[in-house]
Amino acid sequence: MAHCAEDFVDLNLKVLTMSHWPASNWSAPWEFVILGFSGWPPELRALLFALLLPLYLATLMGNLLIVGLAVVDAALHTPMYFFLGALSAVEVAYTLVLTPPMLAGFLLPPGGQAVGPSTCATQMGLFVALGGSECLLLAAMALDRYLAICHPLYYPQLMTAGLCWCLLACCGLGGSLLALGLTTAIFQLPFCHGGLVNHVFCDLPAVLVLACGNRDLQERTLLAACLLLLVLPLALILLSYTRVLVVILGVGGAVGRRKAFSTVASHLTVAVLHYGCATAMYARPLRSRSLEEDKLVSLIYINLTPLLYPAIYTLRNRDVQGALWRAVGPRTPGAAHQADVT
Repeated sequence: MAHCAEDFVDLNLKVLTMSHWPASNWSAPWEFVILGFSGWPPELRALLFALLLPLYLATLMGNLLIVGLAVVDAALHTPMYFFLGALSAVEVAYTLVLTPPMLAGFLLPPGGQAVGPSTCATQMGLFVALGGSECLLLAAMALDRYLAICHPLYYPQLMTAGLCWCLLACCGLGGSLLALGLTTAIFQLPFCHGGLVNHVFCDLPAVLVLACGNRDLQERTLLAACLLLLVLPLALILLSYTRVLVVILGVGGAVGRRKAFSTVASHLTVAVLHYGCATAMYARPLRSRSLEEDKLVSLIYINLTPLLYPAIYTLRNRDVQGALWRAVGPRTPGAAHQADVT
C-alpha cells in the first residue's frame, strides 16, 4: 500500500507537466463551497432534514449496539464477531464524518457551505480511509468464514486473536495510506474551475472536475484507486464464499447448513450493498457523470446503507439476538439458560 501512495503522487506530477492549461490560469481556491442541496426550496430541505435525522440517530444506535455487544458479551468473543464489531465501529466513524455536515447543510441559507482547503482535504481523506478500510475489512471477514468452514480443524490455530488484530491493523493502514496518497495528489493539482463543489461533501469526483490538467490521466488515477479498493477485495470475497458454499452443500447436517447459509447470506448482502454503491459511484469516467445525480445517490449510501448493516446482522443472526436478549432481558438463571440455548 505504501507503493500505491507513491504512485498516486507520481501520477499527480505527470498531470502537472502534461497540462494543456496556461499556467496563468492555475490557482488554488482560498476556500471550497459545498453546494449540497442549497438550490432546493427551503421547505423541501427542512423536510429532508426531519426525515434523515432519525435515520442518522438510528444508524448510530444500531452500530454502537453491535460494538457494545461484541465487547461485553463473552459468547461473541470470536473472530467473526470481532470483525463484525470492527465493521460497525468503522460505520460509526463513517457516519460521523459525513452525515452531520450534510444535515447542517440542509439548514444553512442558500449559497452553500464554505470550508477551507484543509477541511475539504481532511473530509475527503477520512472518507477514503474509512471506505477503503471497510472494503478491506469485508475481505478479512470473508477470509475468516473461509477458514472456519473450509478448514474447521485448523481454524482455532490459524485465526488467533493476534492474527485478528493484525488483519484489522492492515485494513486500517491500507485504507489510510491509499487515502493519504490519493488526497495529497488531488489537492496538489491546480484548480482553474473555481471552488464550487457540487456535492454534499468534498467527494473525489466533485473536486476532480474543478482541477486543470490531463483529464484522462486524472480518470486513470481514480480508476486505479477503484481497482485497489473495489475490484481486488470483491474478487477475493466472491472466491472465498464460492468455496464456502461448495463445502456447505457437500457436508454437514440440515441445521449446520442452515446456520452457515444464514451467516454467508448476511455477509454477502452487506458486501453487495457496499461494493454495489461504491462501484456505481466511482467506477465511471468523469465525463459521463452527472454531479446532480451523484448527490441524490449519496443520500442512499450516506443515510440508508449504513442503517441496513446492523439491521441485517441483528435480524438474521441468532447469536447477536441472544446477546441482545442477555443484555436487556430478565436477569434470572432460567432466562440466561434459555438465551444460551437459543
